[in-house]
Amino acid sequence: MKLVEAKEGIVVSVFVKPKQTKFSIAIDGDDILIFSTEEPVKGRVNKEILKALSKLFKSEVEIMSGSTSRQKQILIKNVEKNEVERLLRNLT
Repeated sequence: MKLVEAKEGIVVSVFVKPKQTKFSIAIDGDDILIFSTEEPVKGRVNKEILKALSKLFKSEVEIMSGSTSRQKQILIKNVEKNEVERLLRNLT
């Protein structure tokens, strides 16, 4: 899992797969995969990801880089690294 501590929170590297039948988050080795139900049009995928992750972590979430890419850097604010790891591992 690619988690980096930053001043504001934890930066998570994810790979997004759009147009899936069901939204889910999976861990594949060191990669965090997000399966989005939306099409990559007008930021729909990004909105779905931000909504789901902010609900999961009960914290503010923003995309730091990769807003038009499948590879994204996402900042989860005001949360501890071990809490992010625990929540992600409990999904699988």
